[in-house]
Amino acid sequence: MHRFFEAFFSPHAFRQVFPDVWNGFQTNIRMMVIAELLVLAFALALAVIRGLPGRGAWPLRALAVVYTDTFRGTPLILVAYMLALGLPGIGIHGISNRSPFVYGVAALTFVYTAYVAEVYRAGIESVHGSQRMAARSLGLSYGQALRYVIVPQAVRRVIPPLLNDFIGLQKDTALVNVIGVTEITLQAQNFSNKYFNFTAYVVAALFFVFLTIPLARFTDHLIAERELRERALGQ
Repeated sequence: MHRFFEAFFSPHAFRQVFPDVWNGFQTNIRMMVIAELLVLAFALALAVIRGLPGRGAWPLRALAVVYTDTFRGTPLILVAYMLALGLPGIGIHGISNRSPFVYGVAALTFVYTAYVAEVYRAGIESVHGSQRMAARSLGLSYGQALRYVIVPQAVRRVIPPLLNDFIGLQKDTALVNVIGVTEITLQAQNFSNKYFNFTAYVVAALFFVFLTIPLARFTDHLIAERELRERALGQ
């Protein structure tokens, strides 16, 4: 038992590795924030494209479906490898000379845009059709109805599942260490390989847990508030 605690919960190793792991975790946080902002914008655009009416918009809808199906079905680690190893090899100016950090953010954005777009689409479709008809009867165009009536209601409804997706994105930032991003997992791995001690992994896990728990509790709070409002309206 002493050997187990010394290998995973060594106070000396904790003090030694904490600064490096914290520095690595700051990289994870930057990746998470940048990717989340990009995902929010691109996923909403993708969801709107999926709902465009008319035969003329069929090619755009088809492309949106292909994108969503492709990146929801492809593991993040493979997307990261394709970007970080494939793009530098083809020698395209402005694309092939980016840092691993940029490729990591791009991989997270590509994959999570597909997931979040479906969350947005579910929210848009959950808004009753009478809302759209009422907006059009007031003289609003299709785009104006989306912007001022449909999308604001849809976004409010999907905030809890969006936060759940972003909890997943925050944890998946740890996967980009495979392409050489010096983030928390790589720092922990380097320490473990050097000293044959696994306390660094425990420290890294604690950082993720301490970031995830507030987001999870906030999500639960939003869900509980929504349920209270729905019950009040139903009475």
